[in-house]
Amino acid sequence: MLHWFKKITKETPKFWDIYLSYFSETQTDLKSSKRYVIFDCETTGLDPKKDVILSIGAVAVLNDAIIVSDYFEVFVQQETFNVNTVPIHGILKEGKEEKIVEAEAVIQFLHYIKNATLVGHNVRFDIEMINQSLKRLNLGKLKNDSMDTDAMYQKFKGLQEDQHSSLDELCSLFKIQKSDRHTASGDAYITALLFLKLKKRLQIP
Repeated sequence: MLHWFKKITKETPKFWDIYLSYFSETQTDLKSSKRYVIFDCETTGLDPKKDVILSIGAVAVLNDAIIVSDYFEVFVQQETFNVNTVPIHGILKEGKEEKIVEAEAVIQFLHYIKNATLVGHNVRFDIEMINQSLKRLNLGKLKNDSMDTDAMYQKFKGLQEDQHSSLDELCSLFKIQKSDRHTASGDAYITALLFLKLKKRLQIP
């Protein structure tokens, strides 16, 4: 009779339940060594609420080593396209890369990262881009811990929070070769090299 008082339960997708399960106390206790996932998103612009992801690239770090076999890369189909950004990232709307829809890209990314600590240069932007994609799927935000190589360098040098350094600047300072710059996978690998150098200097386990 008073059916509007009935509790309506919303079923969440299985992939989201699996992702959340990695953050249970049991799963956390089972971790033997910390896995870091260094990632980068190439996007149509710098506004997470208006722009979308073009590609995601990532590589894992375990026991102070880059695990080159543990990598991730996807390219996303584009309904809207900003041709002005092509000279930066080189991704064409109808390029040679195999592209998948945004939802599938995010599902694959969650399956890849599990409960790893996410690392990036200005990582909050990349995390927010993923969170906006999740929002479009009516899901919550990423649960992973995160670390920012810009913030790590600030701590290492005793800089103020508003004293930022670009990835290019830090690559020059730490003599890191910038191969495949401005591709998601290339920037993820470069950032992983930078992360390992800063991690060692800051004596992070």
